[in-house]
Amino acid sequence: MITHRCKEYKELHAGIVEKIQKALGTDMDVFLVGGSATVMLEAAIRNGVNSNSLGITNGSFGNRSIELGELNGKNVTKVQVPWGKAIKPEHIAGKVTKDIEAVHWVSNESSTGVFSDSLAIAKEVRAQNPDALTMIDAVTSAFAMDLKIKELDPDSVVFGTQKALALPPGLAIMLCSERLLDKAKTVPNRGFYGDLLKIKKQADVDYALTTPPVSLMYALDYQLDKALAEGMQTRYSRHQEMADMVRNWADKRLNGVFPEEGYRSNSIGVLNKGDMDFDTFNSKLKAKGFEISNGYGDVKETTFRIGHMGDTTPAMIKVLLSAMDEILEE
Repeated sequence: MITHRCKEYKELHAGIVEKIQKALGTDMDVFLVGGSATVMLEAAIRNGVNSNSLGITNGSFGNRSIELGELNGKNVTKVQVPWGKAIKPEHIAGKVTKDIEAVHWVSNESSTGVFSDSLAIAKEVRAQNPDALTMIDAVTSAFAMDLKIKELDPDSVVFGTQKALALPPGLAIMLCSERLLDKAKTVPNRGFYGDLLKIKKQADVDYALTTPPVSLMYALDYQLDKALAEGMQTRYSRHQEMADMVRNWADKRLNGVFPEEGYRSNSIGVLNKGDMDFDTFNSKLKAKGFEISNGYGDVKETTFRIGHMGDTTPAMIKVLLSAMDEILEE
């Protein structure tokens, strides 16, 4: 362990930032903040909105994005997209009015297994209101699916260490644009912990604003080296292969998957339960050394979830699915 104010820490911090930028193909500022990704999802809205934002939701975590705005005193116009459906440009047609300062959504809604086309959404936002900021929750998409950051040109992209980076929770990561920083200068009451201007000042000299989880940062540095060595496109293809395996299995053995065709997540599969007794099924699966997850939010009782991200490999998924087959055949 080292102090977070020493030369060695500066080198660690700078190296992590450079590797994230290289992996995601961006030169945006990278902010590293202790806490869950929610810390920086909230900071984006708190720093980037004086009064009015547009929140698009198609699941539990989209709802949380809207709640973050409302609890910070913002007027959030809610756009509700049916669960299981992707967010599409037509959902916000005519809604990004001149008084809307930011539009926020979840790129990969893990409660439903839907991966929306953020590039298409951002283009529609800017076509209606070029001044509106775009804020993206990428908690379960970053490092699993190609977000096309350079082309997307977002104002904030937030994720954490505990999903596709396959690390313990405890570090939030934000990609931040100059537009968002400029906007923050006009917004009062930004707080302290999530004040992007304070965070930026420290990040410019390779420090964190407050004490970061240094041990977790060492682990992150290691994982970034692994991701870059694998190659990002190879990494994305691996996630695609695992997702295809789970979907094909669901089609053959159960009642398919919940999200609509063409917009299915490559990091998490949300499968229809049908008449499955999930608790009994999962208990038997645990006895074989595996555990999967129940559904989430409004579809908790009708779906279950299989994560296939991070360091998980197709070989691991094959063994899992074989174990699930054995239970179904009992």
